[in-house]
Amino acid sequence: MRMRIGINLGDVIIEGEDIFGDGVNIVARLETLADPDGICITSIVQESIDNRIDASFEDAGQHKVKGIAQPIHVYRWPATGAVQRQSEIPSIAILPFENVSRDSEDTYFAHGMTDDIATDLSRISGVLVIAGSATLAYKDRSVGPSQVAQELGVRYVLEGSVRRGGGRVRVNARLTDAESSAQLWADRFDGDLQEIFDLQDRISESIVATLSITLSRAEQERAFRKDVKDLRAYDYVLQANALHSQFTKETNAQALELYKRAMELDPDYAPAHAGFAWAMTHESNQEWSPEPKQALELALKHARLAVRLASGLAKAHMVLGDVYCWMRQHSLAVSEGRKAVELDPNNADVHFALSYYLVTAGKSDEAVEEARLALRYNPIYARCDYYEMLGKSLYLTKRYAEALIPLEEGLARFPDYDGLHQWLAPTYAQLGKQVEARKHAEIYMALKPGVTLSGLAKKLPYKNQADLDHLFDGMRKAGVLE
Repeated sequence: MRMRIGINLGDVIIEGEDIFGDGVNIVARLETLADPDGICITSIVQESIDNRIDASFEDAGQHKVKGIAQPIHVYRWPATGAVQRQSEIPSIAILPFENVSRDSEDTYFAHGMTDDIATDLSRISGVLVIAGSATLAYKDRSVGPSQVAQELGVRYVLEGSVRRGGGRVRVNARLTDAESSAQLWADRFDGDLQEIFDLQDRISESIVATLSITLSRAEQERAFRKDVKDLRAYDYVLQANALHSQFTKETNAQALELYKRAMELDPDYAPAHAGFAWAMTHESNQEWSPEPKQALELALKHARLAVRLASGLAKAHMVLGDVYCWMRQHSLAVSEGRKAVELDPNNADVHFALSYYLVTAGKSDEAVEEARLALRYNPIYARCDYYEMLGKSLYLTKRYAEALIPLEEGLARFPDYDGLHQWLAPTYAQLGKQVEARKHAEIYMALKPGVTLSGLAKKLPYKNQADLDHLFDGMRKAGVLE
């Protein structure tokens, strides 16, 4: 059983078997802010314990919580979870728009539209956006905006629905202030399918106006500009993105075919080239292609083209960085990763990608911060490799005890993900916990039949041999085969 703990020091009122009062209310709110297996305390508790216990509580800043008039100052343990210092800029979670079309297969279209709106807003410096995989799981949960905001650490929540049919599209959207539960704005947008980008822009512009966000001229142009000549190309890319995200050999091949169709319809459509390049990179590094070197060269061609066609597209730079990383051109990979973050600073995936480019370039200290930002922008439904990334970054900086926290947290959610076991084995070994190290090494080898240290040495794109030696030293101690 995993627990969340909230601790406060204050007066309570006791009547019979009932205990109530602000002190009790604060504890209840602290509990919801804590991570699984984590603790949140108030500033008065922090001041009381001072240095009397062997634990470090991180300052998580002021939090406005329901039922309490004044913000409460929160400290947390462990220091690497999802609760973060509240942002001073508007923060918004964009939930997946519901597909209310007659065709249930149009779900990809509704989700793609959600992602596009999120991308528009995340390019703006005056707003913090949490969307994508961070909010995707909410489509299957019946929860209100207040709970979503509490779990994701945001103030505003955007919800909506999409109906497509007969060459037309209808979008309903509403924006809620979770602190007051007030609906700030709601509207319905109707138009021809060819006007889909205009509809998306109108939604984004309405949110910006409602939250009184000031945009620079460059941000206005970057946020509300779409370049696609054939709407079918856009639709193919949405379908391909949904398949590519499943990350299997079969769905990757299907995605590649759809990206090709999109490029045939619109040879200048940058998202199609970026998607194709990313899927082709996975053909290479996952060894799904019989000719991985040629696959990576083809990925480089299309990633470069995507950047030339749309220099302001963060995904294009991120994918080009990925290609450079696997080609061992580490300085170029880091440069493209930084550009992607600059263009889309609220995107968890680009922070994750930059973290990987930094780790493989031998800059693990910098990678730690980017990995933590990835988890910040996707705090509840982070991918399994987000936890692996933070764990490996901490391991390579020899912060083994800290590395265990994200690795074990990730394992609780993804027990069969080989990457977590791969890094837990050497981490426990370096801490002298041989039983745990051996257990994870055996699970890792069972999940990856035939894996050896010599095989990993040929595959992993690390610049510094010292980093590989450090990893292999721990894995060797844990019992991974040479």
